[in-house]
Order: sequence, then C-alpha cells, then structure tokens
Amino acid sequence: MADKKARLTVDGLDEAIELPVYSGSEGPDVIDVRPLTGNGLFTYDPGFVSTAACESKITYIDGAKGVLLHGGYPIEQLAEKSDYLEVCYLLLNGELPTDEEKDKFVSTIKNHTMVHEQMSHFFNGFRRDAHPMSIMVACVGALSAFYHDSLDINDAHHREVCAYRLIAKMPTLAAMCYKYSIGMPFQYPRNDLNYAENFLHMMFGNPCEEYVPNPILAKAMDKIFLLHADHEQNASTSTVRLAGSSGANPFACIASGVAALWGPAHGGANEAVLTMLEEIGDESNIEEFVAKAKDPNDPFRLMGFGHRVYRNFDPRAKVMKATCDQVLTELGVEDEPLLKIAKRLEQIALEDEYFVARKLYPNVDFYSGIILKAIGIPTSMFTVIFALSRTIGWISHWSEFHSSPNKIGRPRQLYTGPSRRDYSK
Repeated sequence: MADKKARLTVDGLDEAIELPVYSGSEGPDVIDVRPLTGNGLFTYDPGFVSTAACESKITYIDGAKGVLLHGGYPIEQLAEKSDYLEVCYLLLNGELPTDEEKDKFVSTIKNHTMVHEQMSHFFNGFRRDAHPMSIMVACVGALSAFYHDSLDINDAHHREVCAYRLIAKMPTLAAMCYKYSIGMPFQYPRNDLNYAENFLHMMFGNPCEEYVPNPILAKAMDKIFLLHADHEQNASTSTVRLAGSSGANPFACIASGVAALWGPAHGGANEAVLTMLEEIGDESNIEEFVAKAKDPNDPFRLMGFGHRVYRNFDPRAKVMKATCDQVLTELGVEDEPLLKIAKRLEQIALEDEYFVARKLYPNVDFYSGIILKAIGIPTSMFTVIFALSRTIGWISHWSEFHSSPNKIGRPRQLYTGPSRRDYSK
C-alpha cells in the first residue's frame, strides 16, 4: 500500500499521472514509476543511480552518514563481535544464529569445502600467467557441470544447498588459482581449521610440512572477508540479480558477479592502491605525487582515498585501519618500502587540509590492500579475495530474488539513432 502519492504533469497529456510513493524502513521514499509505461513514457536514469530496481531486506547504506547495516546491525558491531560465517548466516537468513544454529551452519560449510576432483584438470587448460580472475570466472561457472542436484531455482532447499556450496568452495578455488600460478600443488582443505585459517592454509601450506596459521593474520583475513561481504545494489550484485532474473542457474549467476567485479572501477580498487604505491616508488617522491593529486589539470589520482557512496567516511575503514596496524606490528614489516609509502600517505590524508576538506579519507580498499600485501598475497589475487568475500552477498540477493514473485529484468533506453528509413541501395 502506497504511503503517499505524487502527481506528474506532462505536456501533451490531458491528465496528470498519479504515482504511488513508498517508504522503506530506512532511507528516502521511492516513487513507483511503473504507471508511466501505460502512458508511453519511461524514466531516464543512466547507471540507475536514482532508481530502486528491487525491494530488499538484506543491506542498507546511508552514504551521507557513513552507515552500513546488515540485517539492521551496524558493520562496526559485527566486525567487533561477530565473524564472517556468522555474518554469512545473517545475510542468508535475516537473523543472527543461535549458538546451535551457528555450530550446524559452520559444520555444514566445512563439509562442503572440497571441490570435485575433476575440477583440478580445468587448470591445466590455462596458461600459468593467466590472471586469477579469468580462471575464477571459468571455474565458478563450471561448478554447474558438477553439481546437478541443486539447480532447481524454484526449490528453496536447492537454493540453500547452492549457497552453502558456494560459500564453502570459493576459498578452495581461489587458493587453487594462486597455487597454479606459482607451480605448487593444490592443498586440500582442512576441516579442523576455521574459515580464514583454512584459506591461509590452502594459500601458503605445502605437502612437505605442516602449516600453522598465524592467529593474528587469520583474524585479519576474517575481517577482510566480513567487511566485504555485501554492499547493497552495487554493479556486481545488480549483475547477479539481473542474470538471475533470466532463470539462469546460481553458479552461472555468481560467475557473472565475478566478471562484473573484475572491472577496475569496481573490484580492482585495492589492487589499484598497490599499483599506485609501486608507481610512487619511494618516500622521497610522495610530495611530488601529492602535488599531482591536488592539481586539477593533472589526471593522476590517489587511489584508496574517499568513496563514491560514502560522502562522510567509510564505516569499514576504521575497523580495517586497526586490523592493518595489528598485522604490520605482528609481521614487523614497517620498513618495507611500499608499506612505508602507504603509512606516509595515510598520515597526509588525515592531516592535510586539502584532503580533510574534501573528505578524501583512507577507505577500506586502502587498508585491505596494505594488509594483503603484508601477508604475502600477490596483487593479482586481491580481486579474487574480494570475489570470495562478496559471494555471500551475491547468493543472498540471488536467493532473495527467487524467494518472491519476480520478472525478468528489461531496462529501457532513450533511442537517439536514425528514425525509420527505407533500404534503397
């Protein structure tokens, strides 16, 4: 039921068009523009930045106030008191689990971490220097060739099983991408380790000796997973929803999310941070690059500062900064050249009036890039880890879409090409 109504007057129409106005539990009111179609009109909104394409109960963002809520819970509280798998449960079910529910959920995820043994043969078809994201897109889509027993998108149990499998298997596939690129054997997952520990084991362990995950690094890894779990209707999540609207199987839909995330304007931000640090090269060059960033006529930009959505501050960044400091202290790598450049840039951004006035604060990508670099994860794997983290958001939105009546997505366009003309050649 509409809370209010809006009236739109259009030249050439005898009567104003009445449009329902709905109010959500948070955020601005939404004008229902569907009645426009019956009057021969569409809205024009490039990038859909002013359009609510769906109704969702999963995540809410208020960019002006720096608010990120999952199921109503502030991200800062979840980062402090929860862990990644508990947040996965929250995103999937809308409520935090009881202790019993969490134990069962964690156990189920652990029992799905292995991938079909034939998946290992896929990797032999890729060049060793292939970008890990190209391999991830292929392998995630290929999961549908192995798990035929859970592809009925109209069956709630099938959707649940697919969600569990994707959450469990993405770290395994991600680690396989890394191991393949360096010519080392794949590491099987271990059910005695938690989610983050297991990922580090598969990344850095080898068959010759036992790998014991560093608890500080494992906790940092869990924080990175948690802080990237979902971010409302971003480009990749919208892609997953749109792909899902066609009735495509869940593995194909998540593969489409991986592909969208691969774009440098979306998931490549923390990778861009490291690329920028390498371009600066030395602390002695920092002032020169800061001056370039301030010059309106210079195309150079400092990566990892400010955020398109958050106009005040990124609520995830404060958590990530504390985690970053813990990791650097634990590893004793403060003297590593790129990390020294990063720490100096952080200081400038927090103190320099130019950055403070424009709210160009260090964001979550800035700190997560530094953490991943310090842990020893190569830059090419950064977006893969983002995809691993965001899988829960994608599959939660996909499942929500299929849990209620829906229709295939079909955006409209403003056509500006030639009018009808006859072929006269």
